[in-house]
Amino acid sequence: MKYRSVFSLLIILLSFVITSSLFASETEKIVVMNPRGIQPEIRKIPMAARPKTLDKKTVYIVDTKYPNTKPFVNELFAALKAKYPKTNWVLRDKFGGYMDDDPELWKEIKEKAAGAIVLIGH
Repeated sequence: MKYRSVFSLLIILLSFVITSSLFASETEKIVVMNPRGIQPEIRKIPMAARPKTLDKKTVYIVDTKYPNTKPFVNELFAALKAKYPKTNWVLRDKFGGYMDDDPELWKEIKEKAAGAIVLIGH
């Protein structure tokens, strides 16, 4: 019983000391460092100029093979072909999964196309 009252007294004293030290001085400031460090400046890339028309132009639709998107890609391809019949639409699957790079495809698109729609899922 004696130990309980001493222990209770210590708890009360400790809580008072912690509380009073937290509110002791409002003028003191703590310097906190950013754990991310100094971030490099973001390189802004402007959007491509919008063409006046898609007539007689080639546009690639690139399927990145995100899971379960093939039916959507095929439907989009068919809808765009129907809506813009004077445009040459090319449907291509990207090498690997949606996270893998495909430099050959990007090179082909730069050489042959006026634009591309790259589908990434969600």
